Amino acid sequence: MIDALRQIGARTVDGVWKLGCATRFTGTILARSGMCLRRPQLVLDQIYFTGVLSLVIIIVSGLFVGLVLGLQGYETLKRYGSAEALGTLVALSLVRELGPVVSALLFASRAGSAITARIGIMKSTEQLSAMEMMAVDPHSRVLAPVFWGGVLSMPLLAAIFSAFGVFGGYLIGVVIIGVDSGAFWSQMQANVDLWSDVMNGVIKSAVFGVAVTLIALFEGYDAPPTAEGVSYAVTRTVVTSALAILALDFVLTSFMFTGV
Repeated sequence: MIDALRQIGARTVDGVWKLGCATRFTGTILARSGMCLRRPQLVLDQIYFTGVLSLVIIIVSGLFVGLVLGLQGYETLKRYGSAEALGTLVALSLVRELGPVVSALLFASRAGSAITARIGIMKSTEQLSAMEMMAVDPHSRVLAPVFWGGVLSMPLLAAIFSAFGVFGGYLIGVVIIGVDSGAFWSQMQANVDLWSDVMNGVIKSAVFGVAVTLIALFEGYDAPPTAEGVSYAVTRTVVTSALAILALDFVLTSFMFTGV
């Protein structure tokens, strides 16, 4: 019994300690982000690394999610004689929920793991320490550009995911099944609101981008300088990011769409 209490206490202390370190780490990155404004090329390079290199998986996944939504939605709406509302169903499902959430999960698995591996390897090979020895702040030169690159990339990736999802729904619903094209687009335009639907999805994706990028950076920076330590850090990044995305999605949805 005493050993169990000791283990619980030790894990609690370690968790609080790590949370405090992560909070201080976040504050340091935000405070030293001035170089990103003076040298935007650093951020553009990271947008390419985190965003452009994730385009293939985002586009393919968005297309297939749209195809499945269109097929399942048509079968459901047809039972109630509302097949013309297929465009609304596909668009609202994507811009409100599936676009931000699924693209964030894909972003965490592709870009988040790559960020953690890169920072962890830089730390294990003492590249970050070498930068400090040369009076170059690694937070300003390396970590802050990666953070802002990830934050800016995430909403763009979510928008691309939703766009290709709508295109997939159009292919399966209009081209293959035969839903009227005019009804598909007019219902979508009439029922999807820019501010209450699209912008809330953009806000979700931006919050997910902040969470995933910070988790990836901190896990890489905090990883033990060994191959095993870096591999465990990459695993923790993907798992923690997925849980954070789903938890934040519930909280944000509660405030945005239910008026809680």
